[in-house]
Amino acid sequence: MTVVTGHDVGPDGRNRTARCSVTSDGGQWLVRLAVLVITIHGMMLAWISLVTSPNIDELAHLPAGISHWEFGRFELYRVNPPLVRMVSAIPVVLSDPKTDWSAWNNSSPFARSEFWVGKDFTRNNADRLFWYYTLARWACIPFCLIGPWICFLWSSGLYGKTSGLVSVILYCCCPQMLAWGSSITPDAAAASLGVWAAYAFWRWLRFLGWGNVLHAGVTLGLAELTKTTWIVLFLLWPSIWCIWHLACLKHDRADSDHGDSTDAARQKTQLVVILLIAIYWINLGYGFSGSLKPLGDYKFVSQTLAGSDVSPSGGNRFAGTLIGSLPVPFPENYLRGIDVQKRDFELGKWSYLRGEQKKGGWWYYYLYGFLVKTPIGILAVIGLSLCVGKRQTECKIRWLSEAIVLLPAIVVLTLVSSQTGFNRYLRYIVPALPFLYIFASRAGMVFRTYRQNGRLKLQSRLLVVALALAVVESVSCAPHSMSFFNLPAGGPGSGGAHLVDANIDWGQDLQFLKRWYDENPQARPIHVAYFEDWDIAPAVAGLNSGVIPRAQVSRNSTQKLDRSKPHPGWFAISVNYLQGYHYFENDEPIYTWLRQCAPAGHAGYSIRIYRVTVEQADLLRKELGLIPFDQTDGADSG
Repeated sequence: MTVVTGHDVGPDGRNRTARCSVTSDGGQWLVRLAVLVITIHGMMLAWISLVTSPNIDELAHLPAGISHWEFGRFELYRVNPPLVRMVSAIPVVLSDPKTDWSAWNNSSPFARSEFWVGKDFTRNNADRLFWYYTLARWACIPFCLIGPWICFLWSSGLYGKTSGLVSVILYCCCPQMLAWGSSITPDAAAASLGVWAAYAFWRWLRFLGWGNVLHAGVTLGLAELTKTTWIVLFLLWPSIWCIWHLACLKHDRADSDHGDSTDAARQKTQLVVILLIAIYWINLGYGFSGSLKPLGDYKFVSQTLAGSDVSPSGGNRFAGTLIGSLPVPFPENYLRGIDVQKRDFELGKWSYLRGEQKKGGWWYYYLYGFLVKTPIGILAVIGLSLCVGKRQTECKIRWLSEAIVLLPAIVVLTLVSSQTGFNRYLRYIVPALPFLYIFASRAGMVFRTYRQNGRLKLQSRLLVVALALAVVESVSCAPHSMSFFNLPAGGPGSGGAHLVDANIDWGQDLQFLKRWYDENPQARPIHVAYFEDWDIAPAVAGLNSGVIPRAQVSRNSTQKLDRSKPHPGWFAISVNYLQGYHYFENDEPIYTWLRQCAPAGHAGYSIRIYRVTVEQADLLRKELGLIPFDQTDGADSG
């Protein structure tokens, strides 16, 4: 099964007949093994989707997706394009869920009504909630199977099919891909469709033709409909084409089969058509809602677009100007979503890194997060790939093709790192990971020449060990892949010392808490401080628990505990709370005293369970300068 056949001519000036095939250089068994790994990846995604609870953002994504089908409108969750949540909503819409749109606020440009609508959806469908989200997640799994297959094709075309298999293994055992591929948040789908669009663009650069133009344009449009991060491709693709074209001119590629590569006029025309096709697909995805609206007619909320003095009703720095009279080629809510997201970064939020909290973020946050949340086996493969590129001159390939692989990853990482209004979610760099894994797969070239000398033979063995370690380290943490931290970081049990929020605890372990509760009847009553309990009450999972109050109460209460002071009893506490995470503006670190106690159990890696005795409570109170605990004041003695 040949993918591409033609003359592969690189900027090094040499014409090479290239056959980007998935049948040569190793045979069909590599293809079958890659398909097997991708199939297992899909099965793991289905399993994780079934056993984990919906996370915070999913609770808003699904009802927003339902609203798109029911009303043909796209205000809800406009900060992300609608493709993934619309696909996720299809099986749920067919199941006839109960919906309530009374919390939908359409009047204010500042409104984020999707979370309030999500609360109503959770309440109205509590009896089938987890099943609805399982169906929604399963509907999105096909997105996540495209990515590793594209990695196989691209790596095979660049380095050989052994490297193709390496890239598939890296992709499929990546904890971030497992965590977000089993969620209806758009991150994993954006990674898959983003790398597909880049591969199609690379194909077009090498083999001009209207079929490749259509392929590149449609895939770019689909990628844009997953996450607005990919809007950078509208600038990146023309830039890459300019570099590619200049390199071709420099080395005078006068090959008869590749003569079109010097036809600048034809290339420019086809590039423009690619971008126009992508824009058409973006508008199609929104049903052309608000398309071609003049820029000056918008009500923006970010200072970037509204101006430094934004009124409560919004503003527009372009109103009354020549630019403001121009029609915007994108749907209204696509642009408004970018505007709302930009406002979030401008206002800033509290961020957490290695125990430090501050309003704003750190430029190195995502680099640090990648290092502690990536299996050491994958990091080792990346290191080996650099050695291969430096030492194996006989295996060198065209530098520009590698640049095309790396540039999207570099641009995404640079873009998100520059937004230091807040740092909370490593998932923002997930779209960059497939490109990194394709580049790292060049380490697989050592298998071609490992018999030539002892050094390469050693490298091939190290590669096998690194891949095996990556698989074991990742799989051993599943289905709790969201909470994964590598061994040098202390493993998932120590993740809270490094990062919090969606990097470890986003409400995904509620069903595991219910399982622990059922298996431990002695833990009665149990008080729960669950990170997502403002959206999903533990009772939705069938958990009969006392919720630790959010507001402090007096010590003479007979029903509630003052959660800021040590008390005896059974407690299930989210890791975010244990670390004193400042999520909301008025949050206080009032559960951190429990970190001095040894946990009696855990639900996944995001919820710790404690049994505090009277003696332990009194000891802790003494250390804090409080009076000893009096069992007659109404608190549970456990």
